[in-house]
Amino acid sequence: MAQEILMNCTPQETRVAVVENGVLQEIAVERARRRGLVGNIYKGRVQRVLPGMQAAFVEIGLERTAFLHASDVAVAPDSETGETRPRRPVPDVQELLHDGQEVIVQVIKDPIGSKGARLTTHLTIPSRHLVLLPRSRNLGVSARIEDAGERERLRVIGQRFLDEGDDGGYIIRTAAEGASEAAVESDRRFLCKLWETIAAGAREAKAGTCVHEDLPLVLRSLRDTVSSEVERIRVDSRENYFKVHAFCEQFFPEMSARVEAYPGERPLFDFYGVEEELQRALSRKVELKSGGYLIIDQTEAMTTVDVNTGGYVGRRNLEETIFKTNLEATQALSRQVRLRNLGGIIIIDFIDMQDAEHKRQVLRALEKSLEKDHAKTQISGVSALGLVEMTRKRTRESLEHVLCAPCPTCEGRGFMKTPETVCYEIFRELIREARQFEADQLLVIAARPVVDLMVEDESRSVAELEEFIGRPITFQAEPLYAQDQYDVVLM
Repeated sequence: MAQEILMNCTPQETRVAVVENGVLQEIAVERARRRGLVGNIYKGRVQRVLPGMQAAFVEIGLERTAFLHASDVAVAPDSETGETRPRRPVPDVQELLHDGQEVIVQVIKDPIGSKGARLTTHLTIPSRHLVLLPRSRNLGVSARIEDAGERERLRVIGQRFLDEGDDGGYIIRTAAEGASEAAVESDRRFLCKLWETIAAGAREAKAGTCVHEDLPLVLRSLRDTVSSEVERIRVDSRENYFKVHAFCEQFFPEMSARVEAYPGERPLFDFYGVEEELQRALSRKVELKSGGYLIIDQTEAMTTVDVNTGGYVGRRNLEETIFKTNLEATQALSRQVRLRNLGGIIIIDFIDMQDAEHKRQVLRALEKSLEKDHAKTQISGVSALGLVEMTRKRTRESLEHVLCAPCPTCEGRGFMKTPETVCYEIFRELIREARQFEADQLLVIAARPVVDLMVEDESRSVAELEEFIGRPITFQAEPLYAQDQYDVVLM
């Protein structure tokens, strides 16, 4: 599959897009004023241990204290194996941590909404082919490498590293498939030197200090996503082009010839249609080619996806129409999940299917379409209510949370009171004010749609109210008022 990586870089913001066969599949945004924290290593201090939550709040120098669960705390190395894997069941958090204790931690989830960053003491330091586990003696091979012979070859290489006395363990990444032993060895030396630098810095650092910062987005995306399928990497910033080219030459020289500086007058993302796709990705509604559509709603607890046939009427029968719409929806949904970077619990309301084989095929299509996703996903079967539940590992904020903020008018609810509702609220408020205070006249200041309703459709009700309270009521339209905002002024 033809794949291109597009990098749009400005001093304020960096955006990296992954395009497959001309269609935008993923986008990552990093802003200079609010860089992501995932992968950063800090020297922190335990502020408060919470036995009731089996966790602790840790001060690492951020606006909000970070969260460290007992299951993410490494215990002392085993005297025989040297492993630091947590025991099962997890020990009481009070046995692992105490107030004021200094700990070396790594961010595994960025602060999201009102929640602080999520931490772990199981440190991981990634490179192109390997992930170093400084506090473990474990060895793992990526499950995405399916060839048994290749898995065994890589496992032998990794075991040799452990046998030679390396302090940590390793995870061999998908990118190592087909890599020479010399290339893997080079990564190993790089990671060992980097860990020595981090460990030395941590010993000298004060609590609340960052001792290792992960790569910027431009280089991090190369490290984590570049594969043999990438045909071209285009960068629209000359300065970052040289950085990307040098990074490729050092870590995967076979890709350096595919790095290009984009010379066009037209902006790179406009040329590939990425800007237009970004705007669509912020919409609730996703149109399907058949005429059906998806409705995607993000909430703090979960994301819900509703599948509808829309204008698609099919050709044969209702069950076939529903089946084809659901199949098409799986492809669109998998793309939207990656593009919007949706995480946590995702509930999918496919159109109800009666045929058990159709249900099985739709689930299989969803699983297959999510295989390309770098984030870990897990899909359950169809529930008794006909819903499909899935989870996707959340590490960074979704595209909507990065680019948008809650509407100040509706306060993020997504709806407002109708002019009619506000009108009747004003009637009740006028009666309260008239009974409580002495005034010769009452002035209502409200939004234009509400005032228009009052003086036109509800003019008879206003006249009856004036007679009831014995005072005249006047109205004033205020263009800066939201539809549900109003004031009653005593005159």
